Amino acid sequence: MKLIKLTAISAAILASTAALAADPIIVIDGNDAVVYEAEPVAYAYNADAGVVRNTTGAIVGGTKTFFQTVTHPAAISAEVGSLGYGANIGWALNDKTELQAGWAGGDVADLFGGDFDANDVNYEVDSDFSNPYLGVQLRPMANWFTMGAGIIVPDNDFDVRANANGPNFRINNVDYNAAQTGTLEGTMEHRNKLAPYATIGFRPNITNNFGLFGEIGAAYMGQTDATVTSSNAAGPVAATTVGGVTTVTGADVAKAAERELEDKDWLEWLPIVKLGATYRF
Repeated sequence: MKLIKLTAISAAILASTAALAADPIIVIDGNDAVVYEAEPVAYAYNADAGVVRNTTGAIVGGTKTFFQTVTHPAAISAEVGSLGYGANIGWALNDKTELQAGWAGGDVADLFGGDFDANDVNYEVDSDFSNPYLGVQLRPMANWFTMGAGIIVPDNDFDVRANANGPNFRINNVDYNAAQTGTLEGTMEHRNKLAPYATIGFRPNITNNFGLFGEIGAAYMGQTDATVTSSNAAGPVAATTVGGVTTVTGADVAKAAERELEDKDWLEWLPIVKLGATYRF
């Protein structure tokens, strides 16, 4: 009789896992106490809405459940965009909320043309991006439309080289003789060590496991620090203004270029544009 009772109780407990009970269930039969621990329901993918279902409480169901959740993500994704090439892992809290951890980086200068203008000076750019990030992906209507927010830990370096405009470098309305200045080149990096970001996007599904996504948004990287040097730092350079011609050094020209690069706010807000593919477990 006890065996029949325990068998029936076990079946009932297994069936109750659909409710995601986080606390153990204690059953007392005579002098014996039997403890049953309910396990969370496995991730279920809704092919119509493109979302994960039946995951509420998976993160907060105790130490064992937390470990199982962390080691069994809901999805992995590959991406390419203005932050670089990378990938992320997602853990679903429920059908509308997913935690994400990822990284994007590499040389992405060619994605925005490989050069930029700081006032009158054109600069060629080589970049080395590294952008680890943590964020939350929301589906406010529990469908393919998404809203994201989080924090990037940027470590992005830019190597820049100035292109002369004819015979001169024009910096802050002063024409510096390019031949006398020599090569102007340097580096730039973001001042912010943490950069908040926000995005909106779409994540339609193709099959029960595979889907695509696209996102647009921006990250606040803060102002940049620039270091520029001249290959003729000590040599005399003719500087022409509306008031006439004066003589400076190549190092003076480099300092003027630094100030202009740091005043330029084109990197303060870094646009986020990304496309990718997702596999859901």
